[in-house]
Amino acid sequence: MDKFIEKAAALTEALPFIQQFRGETVVVKFGGSIMESEEGYSRIMQDIAFMECVGLRPVVVHGGGKAISRAMKEGSIAPNFVQGLRVTDAATIQVVEKVLNREVNPHLVGIIQQYHGKARGIHGEDIIRVEKMVGTDPDTNETLDWGYVGKVNYVDVEPIQAYLRSDIVPVITPLGKGADGHLYNINADDAATAIACALGARKLVFLTDVPGLLRDPEDKSTLISSLHLSEIDALIDRGVIAGGMLPKIKGMVGAVKSGIKKAHIIDASMPHSLLLELFTSEGVGTEITE
Repeated sequence: MDKFIEKAAALTEALPFIQQFRGETVVVKFGGSIMESEEGYSRIMQDIAFMECVGLRPVVVHGGGKAISRAMKEGSIAPNFVQGLRVTDAATIQVVEKVLNREVNPHLVGIIQQYHGKARGIHGEDIIRVEKMVGTDPDTNETLDWGYVGKVNYVDVEPIQAYLRSDIVPVITPLGKGADGHLYNINADDAATAIACALGARKLVFLTDVPGLLRDPEDKSTLISSLHLSEIDALIDRGVIAGGMLPKIKGMVGAVKSGIKKAHIIDASMPHSLLLELFTSEGVGTEITE
């Protein structure tokens, strides 16, 4: 009987959070190593179905990096990266589109439906407009070109909102269309941030391979559970925010500055970490607030 009482206690603890967030939009982005674990991403999709069931309005943005790399290898297309970003030539963008739109996306939609949630896929290029991303090498001052990689400049939110009004979970691929009519690959973190800002979402959640922001990357007990915008620059200067965490934190900062109340980084490998972060007072990751 005690275990049933504990389950009831967990539900009552979640009640005020469910009441607080009912009707609110939450954008959830995930990818990385969790995409290699069917059990792992199935748990995430179960959490998403639960969120929709209790009245939240989740929006999913997903990547598919390793699946894309495997498909490229099978097609004898050599990967090429510049400053950590995949160079996307004409052959690569065809592979990216096939994997994201026609393999990963419908599979994730199907898992939500298995949990009796309503979900529909949205191809990013149908709602996202981009400009070609270019950069400058700080050492040589030469222009850097990543091919068909785009930077978001517009999101048509009406198709997303139409699904949300019908209690359907939109599952979106990080692809966009340029003014030249070409398809462009988008960093999934950037796509999720742009979508969250365009929707005026209540929360933006990044599911990652780490517990959150750690003061010491080797010590999980140094997790920083909450951060204010005013603290970010000092942590960057001290090197606490660095490497792959830096673009995520910068995206979160931009989202909060645009009006999103909270942005979160949580560990995708922890069972039901999404629900624990949203529906408990302690939470499990790092949140950034204004």
